[in-house]
Amino acid sequence: MERNAINWFEIPSSDFDRATSFYNAVFETTMPVIEMPQPGGTPMKMAMLPASDGKVGGAVVHLPDHKPGTQGPLLYLNANPDLQPFLDRAISSGATLLLPKTMIAADYGYMALIIDSEGNHMGLHSNE
Repeated sequence: MERNAINWFEIPSSDFDRATSFYNAVFETTMPVIEMPQPGGTPMKMAMLPASDGKVGGAVVHLPDHKPGTQGPLLYLNANPDLQPFLDRAISSGATLLLPKTMIAADYGYMALIIDSEGNHMGLHSNE
Protein backbone atom coordinates (compact mmCIF):
# COMPACT_ATOMS: atom_id res chain seq x y z
CA MET A 1 0.00 0.00 0.00
CA GLU A 2 1.36 3.42 -0.99
CA ARG A 3 1.45 6.06 1.74
CA ASN A 4 2.20 9.75 1.89
CA ALA A 5 4.33 11.09 4.72
CA ILE A 6 1.76 13.88 5.08
CA ASN A 7 -1.98 13.18 5.15
CA TRP A 8 -3.53 16.53 6.14
CA PHE A 9 -2.34 20.08 6.79
CA GLU A 10 -3.84 23.33 7.99
CA ILE A 11 -2.75 26.83 7.00
CA PRO A 12 -3.61 29.25 9.83
CA SER A 13 -5.20 32.62 9.09
CA SER A 14 -5.62 35.80 11.11
CA ASP A 15 -8.15 37.16 8.55
CA PHE A 16 -10.10 34.18 7.19
CA ASP A 17 -11.79 36.08 4.34
CA ARG A 18 -8.48 37.58 3.15
CA ALA A 19 -6.72 34.21 3.35
CA THR A 20 -9.56 32.44 1.52
CA SER A 21 -9.51 35.09 -1.24
CA PHE A 22 -5.72 34.71 -1.54
CA TYR A 23 -5.78 30.91 -1.91
CA ASN A 24 -8.84 30.98 -4.19
CA ALA A 25 -6.87 33.28 -6.52
CA VAL A 26 -3.65 31.27 -6.32
CA PHE A 27 -5.37 27.92 -6.99
CA GLU A 28 -7.87 29.46 -9.44
CA THR A 29 -10.78 27.86 -7.57
CA THR A 30 -13.54 28.55 -5.07
CA MET A 31 -12.84 26.56 -1.94
CA PRO A 32 -15.83 25.16 -0.06
CA VAL A 33 -16.08 26.61 3.46
CA ILE A 34 -17.27 24.61 6.45
CA GLU A 35 -17.38 25.15 10.19
CA MET A 36 -16.11 22.35 12.41
CA PRO A 37 -17.48 22.28 15.98
CA GLN A 38 -14.87 22.71 18.70
CA PRO A 39 -15.16 21.59 22.33
CA GLY A 40 -16.56 24.40 24.44
CA GLY A 41 -16.44 27.20 21.94
CA THR A 42 -16.19 28.85 18.61
CA PRO A 43 -16.30 26.53 15.59
CA MET A 44 -13.20 26.38 13.40
CA LYS A 45 -13.73 27.88 9.95
CA MET A 46 -12.14 25.76 7.23
CA ALA A 47 -11.74 26.51 3.50
CA MET A 48 -10.91 23.20 1.85
CA LEU A 49 -8.00 23.26 -0.60
CA PRO A 50 -8.37 21.28 -3.83
CA ALA A 51 -7.23 17.64 -3.59
CA SER A 52 -7.95 14.43 -5.45
CA ASP A 53 -9.58 11.51 -3.64
CA GLY A 54 -7.02 9.59 -1.62
CA LYS A 55 -4.38 12.32 -1.94
CA VAL A 56 -2.99 14.76 0.63
CA GLY A 57 -5.61 17.31 1.66
CA GLY A 58 -5.58 20.52 3.61
CA ALA A 59 -7.45 23.65 4.52
CA VAL A 60 -7.06 27.32 5.29
CA VAL A 61 -8.32 27.56 8.88
CA HIS A 62 -9.31 30.19 11.41
CA LEU A 63 -9.30 29.53 15.14
CA PRO A 64 -7.86 31.76 17.89
CA ASP A 65 -5.19 29.18 18.83
CA HIS A 66 -3.94 28.76 15.23
CA LYS A 67 -1.46 31.57 14.56
CA PRO A 68 0.19 32.31 11.19
CA GLY A 69 3.98 32.42 11.26
CA THR A 70 7.33 31.77 9.67
CA GLN A 71 8.63 29.28 12.25
CA GLY A 72 8.03 25.55 12.29
CA PRO A 73 7.49 23.11 9.42
CA LEU A 74 7.58 24.45 5.87
CA LEU A 75 4.80 23.22 3.58
CA TYR A 76 5.37 22.99 -0.17
CA LEU A 77 2.20 23.43 -2.22
CA ASN A 78 1.82 21.43 -5.43
CA ALA A 79 2.26 23.94 -8.27
CA ASN A 80 2.54 21.39 -11.11
CA PRO A 81 3.08 21.33 -13.96
CA ASP A 82 5.04 24.67 -13.86
CA LEU A 83 5.19 26.75 -10.70
CA GLN A 84 5.81 30.11 -12.42
CA PRO A 85 2.13 30.89 -13.20
CA PHE A 86 1.19 29.73 -9.67
CA LEU A 87 3.93 31.98 -8.22
CA ASP A 88 2.80 34.92 -10.39
CA ARG A 89 -0.78 34.55 -9.06
CA ALA A 90 0.51 34.40 -5.49
CA ILE A 91 2.55 37.60 -5.92
CA SER A 92 -0.30 39.45 -7.66
CA SER A 93 -2.59 38.38 -4.78
CA GLY A 94 -0.31 39.88 -2.13
CA ALA A 95 2.39 37.30 -1.36
CA THR A 96 5.94 38.42 -0.62
CA LEU A 97 8.61 36.70 -2.72
CA LEU A 98 11.45 35.18 -0.70
CA LEU A 99 13.02 32.94 -3.37
CA PRO A 100 12.11 33.00 -7.08
CA LYS A 101 11.65 29.82 -9.10
CA THR A 102 14.86 27.87 -8.56
CA MET A 103 15.96 24.46 -9.83
CA ILE A 104 16.54 22.01 -6.99
CA ALA A 105 18.21 19.42 -9.26
CA ALA A 106 17.26 17.86 -12.60
CA ASP A 107 15.46 14.92 -10.97
CA TYR A 108 13.76 16.96 -8.22
CA GLY A 109 12.17 19.86 -10.08
CA TYR A 110 11.80 23.46 -9.00
CA MET A 111 10.89 25.39 -5.88
CA ALA A 112 10.04 28.93 -4.80
CA LEU A 113 9.41 30.46 -1.38
CA ILE A 114 6.82 33.07 -0.40
CA ILE A 115 5.15 34.67 2.60
CA ASP A 116 1.37 34.32 2.07
CA SER A 117 -1.31 36.93 2.81
CA GLU A 118 -1.37 35.88 6.48
CA GLY A 119 2.39 35.87 7.14
CA ASN A 120 2.92 32.11 6.70
CA HIS A 121 6.21 30.94 5.17
CA MET A 122 5.17 28.67 2.26
CA GLY A 123 7.04 26.71 -0.40
CA LEU A 124 5.92 25.97 -3.95
CA HIS A 125 7.11 22.92 -5.89
CA SER A 126 6.73 21.69 -9.47
CA ASN A 127 8.39 19.30 -11.88
CA GLU A 128 8.97 22.03 -14.48
